[in-house]
Amino acid sequence: MPEATGTEGYRLAHTMIRVCDLEKSLEFYCGLLGMNVLRRTDYPDGKFTNTFIGYGPEESFPSIEITHNWDQSEPCDKGDGWGHLCVEVPDVYAACDRFAEAGITITRPAGPMKHGTRVIAFVEDPDGYKVELNESILKHLNQ
Repeated sequence: MPEATGTEGYRLAHTMIRVCDLEKSLEFYCGLLGMNVLRRTDYPDGKFTNTFIGYGPEESFPSIEITHNWDQSEPCDKGDGWGHLCVEVPDVYAACDRFAEAGITITRPAGPMKHGTRVIAFVEDPDGYKVELNESILKHLNQ
């Protein structure tokens, strides 16, 4: 692969998703996944709210931009190009137990990934976005 030049200082800043119910989404991402609201801005003229969430300051960590269009009543079409978000967790099995207790849909139970050994699972957020739960890459590399 060719080495990129002139990209010093580049970093992944955020991924944006549209949600139908901002509070349900915050319950999922902050209440269950332990992220924090980093900033929230209402745009009355545009009739939407942008909320940035993540595990650390935006200057150092990637975040998720949750956009809530106030007049959107139907779920967003995710298209066939959408994949998933991924959150590393210390114990995928324990995380799935927590999500099951909270009534969250688990679309792929915890277990070794197909053709691999790393433990993964998939859950759905309130809008049906897939979130992969994955054991730490450092844990996997140190085995």
